[in-house]
Amino acid sequence: MKDDSMKVGSGGGFRAIWYTFKKGRETGSVWKLYKAMRTRNSCKTCAVGMGGQKGGMVNETGSFPEVCKKSLQAMVADMQPGIEPPFWKKTTIEQLAAMTPRELEHLGRLIHPVRYRQGDSHYETITWEEAFDTIAGKLASLSPEETFWYFSGRSSNEAGFLLQLLARVYGTNNVNNCSFYCHQASGVGLQSSVGSGTATIQLEDLEKSDCVFLIGGNPASNHPRLMTSLMHVRRRGGKVIVINPVEETGLVTFRIPSDPISLLKGTKVATHYIKPHIGGDLALLWGIAKSLHQTNQIDLPFLQQHCNGHEDYLAALDAFEWEELERKSGIDRSEMESIAALYAKSERAVFSWTMGITHHAHGVENVQAIANLAMCRGMVGRPGSGLMPIRGHSNVQGIGSVGVTPKLKQQIFDALQEQFGVELPTTEGLDTLACMEDAASGKIKAGFCLGGNLFGSNPDATFAGEALSNLDLNVMMNTTMNTGHAHGLAKETIILPVLARDEEPEPTTQESMFNFVRLSDGGPRRLPGPRSEVEIIATLGERLLPDAKGIDWKQMHHTSTIRDWIGRVVPGYGKISSIDKTKEEFQIDGRTFYEPQFGTEDGRAVLHCHSIPDLKGTGENELRLMTVRSEGQFNTVVYEEEDLYRNQDRRDIILMNPDDLQRLGLTHDQRVTVENEIGSMPGILARGYEKIRPGNALMYYPESNVLVARYADPQSKTPAFKGVVVRVAAE
Repeated sequence: MKDDSMKVGSGGGFRAIWYTFKKGRETGSVWKLYKAMRTRNSCKTCAVGMGGQKGGMVNETGSFPEVCKKSLQAMVADMQPGIEPPFWKKTTIEQLAAMTPRELEHLGRLIHPVRYRQGDSHYETITWEEAFDTIAGKLASLSPEETFWYFSGRSSNEAGFLLQLLARVYGTNNVNNCSFYCHQASGVGLQSSVGSGTATIQLEDLEKSDCVFLIGGNPASNHPRLMTSLMHVRRRGGKVIVINPVEETGLVTFRIPSDPISLLKGTKVATHYIKPHIGGDLALLWGIAKSLHQTNQIDLPFLQQHCNGHEDYLAALDAFEWEELERKSGIDRSEMESIAALYAKSERAVFSWTMGITHHAHGVENVQAIANLAMCRGMVGRPGSGLMPIRGHSNVQGIGSVGVTPKLKQQIFDALQEQFGVELPTTEGLDTLACMEDAASGKIKAGFCLGGNLFGSNPDATFAGEALSNLDLNVMMNTTMNTGHAHGLAKETIILPVLARDEEPEPTTQESMFNFVRLSDGGPRRLPGPRSEVEIIATLGERLLPDAKGIDWKQMHHTSTIRDWIGRVVPGYGKISSIDKTKEEFQIDGRTFYEPQFGTEDGRAVLHCHSIPDLKGTGENELRLMTVRSEGQFNTVVYEEEDLYRNQDRRDIILMNPDDLQRLGLTHDQRVTVENEIGSMPGILARGYEKIRPGNALMYYPESNVLVARYADPQSKTPAFKGVVVRVAAE
């Protein structure tokens, strides 16, 4: 644990400013880093969305300067020098596998295609021609159903659309993106409740609200720019209700560097902090709604006029016993009633959540319960209120919008065939975890990954490594090295170096979590060698399917051609066809609800009823574990070993309440083995952490994925990275 003199008592602040200068020195100068950050490109990290044609460090309401450590870290990583050929000759696969995620990220930029063949001890550099010949030759020899295509949310709409089109005209719907391992439960839950799978509000609605529920998330670390909006809510007298098993420093107090008063005095973020057990959210949400019902605070006319299922829903509220709701949430009835009373006074409430809600075996039900609670008081379909999943990757929502799903939306499917004459498969397609299962069994023989770290994002890391290593070929397009390049290597593994977003030779687009489409100008390449994602995909299309019906691959080298296709087939995206000429960034139609007219067939929202699962991990020697990101991390990418806001200096730890240390007969910083029926992690430091409620624990992702089962929410196919039952034994 950090020395007390180093202890951080708030998020942001002067440390964040100092960090900016530190990263500036790494790139050569603060001015050089500032100029890179200010280009007209969308931010590379989270889906809050920044930049675009207003310039970097500007949000959707025009606020400047808006900057966070995550965006600095991503930019500095892309400004690293290249990894030269001698590195590959002297560094073995075994040495790469021994490196931490941070060490791999800091090796430098990938600038040459490299190949590994099973039995070799090293990667070797190869030419682009060799890479294309190998990939196209292998894919041509396989049945399309023997392949899968995986997409990261950091890529552009253009690259995502083109690659899914290539996969489908090749003949497979095994097309999936990283959201299956993060927010797929949000999309499924929202679609089933309000008829649209994204946020129902815009950024300005968040800042107009008078009550914000922040459930199962830690934006102070993972989406820092949202803290400015929460500051505005607090300054107007609004309430911020945080629901999280862990008291996160930045959600208690945050010092926003761009605001002098907040920087000096700090902004109190949470007005109320509720700490249910991990997995207790569903019971808590129903408990709040039950209290509203018992005090006649439910907007019955709204439910009657605008919602289906309201009679069954109200009956379910009556049927729940308080004892069950208290036991399964870990929250007293009186506390649920006090939160309900706060909500009842609100005129404009926003419900936001992240993966603390979706990473459960009942993640879709969690999201539906949030939607239920919002509709209880008519808080969907009016300005300043609504539903707001806090998405991760900067373009994960856009990737999904432009067709990266196993089964295309019927409207896109029909438009592609009718307008362009392409021939598309009609199979259901496999989700990400199902593709991994088929790779392990040998049914799938090749994978193609547009960015990301598929190995690092998977549950049951041991299985993931075995499944990927069973492939004949795995192709990964990346800017830097990650653990997926060192573990689970296929019989033949090829890494293709790609340009960063602000190095693209032609403009690209991205979509924020608020359904706003931005235009990124691209810019000069920093290093020779990497190629545009679109160029790589179009070239592969030429080699693999030169006579594909309806497609001119030469034209597909140009992002303007791809945008024309997107604008003609993707609902709400019509303006994208001319965005490079008009420079007019736009809000997607049909997703923001300011009237209670929903995207369902009959225009009415849907209320869902649930049975609440028992709380897991209640055995004498058990803990409920959630895997988490650190403050120095973005998704699987680890930029810093320390977790500043939790005052931790390393990652090989399990944090638990001091009462649990005592209960398990352990002492602070004692070496332990953390294990369950899925896997085992020896040599872990058990640390007392008063901010997490007893019975619960946290460990860092992706390292702790070795303990996460492959069981997924049956509706969204999202694995349960939270609520993992573990045992801790002294070594």
